[in-house]
Amino acid sequence: MDYKSFAEQIIHLKNADLEFRNQLIQKGQLGEGYNVEMEVLHNKNAKILNEIIDTIGYPTIDKVGKEAHEAAWLIIQHSIGRPSFMKKCAELLKNIGAEYKEDKVHLAYLTDRIAVLEGKPQLYGTQFDWNDMKELTPNAFDDLVKVNKRRESIGLNTLEEQTQLIRNRVKNENQKPPKDLDQRKKDMDEWRKRVGWIE
Repeated sequence: MDYKSFAEQIIHLKNADLEFRNQLIQKGQLGEGYNVEMEVLHNKNAKILNEIIDTIGYPTIDKVGKEAHEAAWLIIQHSIGRPSFMKKCAELLKNIGAEYKEDKVHLAYLTDRIAVLEGKPQLYGTQFDWNDMKELTPNAFDDLVKVNKRRESIGLNTLEEQTQLIRNRVKNENQKPPKDLDQRKKDMDEWRKRVGWIE
């Protein structure tokens, strides 16, 4: 099996994703809801990666190398319009035993993203959104002490430290909160129903 060509393909998909994200940041459009062109790109990348996974299994470091392994995870994290694909990847990550530290962190982020999209509390506090004070804040979680213990168990910093890092990054990228938070939430709920995250 020619894993190298699969690795190159996965890295190419990730680069296209990040390039488009940077364009949205430059235009100040990243926080205004799910950009239609970005959704198309994410769905296309998910479809291609799903075909690769069906051929070679989950793209582990042993198969495709560290860069493509990280790239695959980013594509999976961004495939929010494909609930069944995200859940399939979460199961695959669980089944390979999260053998590397990176895999444990990847699984934590993916588990949280799925929970948030389904309207459930997250376990590790990895997912953030704008609040009424126009600050990025962690999405709903069960208990701060438990969240920080879970984070520590996989080598992550505290949720308080992560919140500050996220807010600093967003400030450095000059990201702005949505102009109308209520409308954005309504649009997001409609989108989640349309793609199958909630009923």
